[in-house]
Amino acid sequence: MHSLRRLLVKKLIIPMSRSNLGIQPIARSTAVGLAIAFTPTVGVQMPMVFVIWWLIERLFPSYRFNLLIAIAWTWITNVFTLAPIYYLFLVTGRILLGRWDKLAGFDTFQEKLSSSINLDASFIDSFWIYIVELFHKFGLPLWVGSIPWAILFSWLGYRWTISFIQYLQAKREKRADKLKEKSIQP
Repeated sequence: MHSLRRLLVKKLIIPMSRSNLGIQPIARSTAVGLAIAFTPTVGVQMPMVFVIWWLIERLFPSYRFNLLIAIAWTWITNVFTLAPIYYLFLVTGRILLGRWDKLAGFDTFQEKLSSSINLDASFIDSFWIYIVELFHKFGLPLWVGSIPWAILFSWLGYRWTISFIQYLQAKREKRADKLKEKSIQP
């Protein structure tokens, strides 16, 4: 747990606190990273963020964001969190689409998900097989179910980042004021 905390501080908190872009671009970084993280695209999330960043830089530079911070936020969904998060997407999607009768248990879902991964193929081939199998087995409900979670977590991340950066700035100013007082006192 300690090493996870250190990793989060090193890859998220420090870059957020040291970025010179300002509060809004940092908050947009979090929002973009979380929006992509909460889609069923594990494996291509970082390239997706890069493409979004590249397009924003060229087409809408006033909406720029920090690429590295956004990429770091995509790591929330990974091989360890994939099954429960995708299951949440699937259940949410089936509920939103009115397919209450097709709600299966997590174990059944996990078995189907595991069978989608082809270990005998190359990385590119296995990735393609995985995407096709994922869509074939779970289809539209998985994608539809990810939309509310992507919107919710990107909005929450945006709001949290603004509050967090403001907190860090206030803390920094308070520390600077204390140092000024110490240097003025005889």
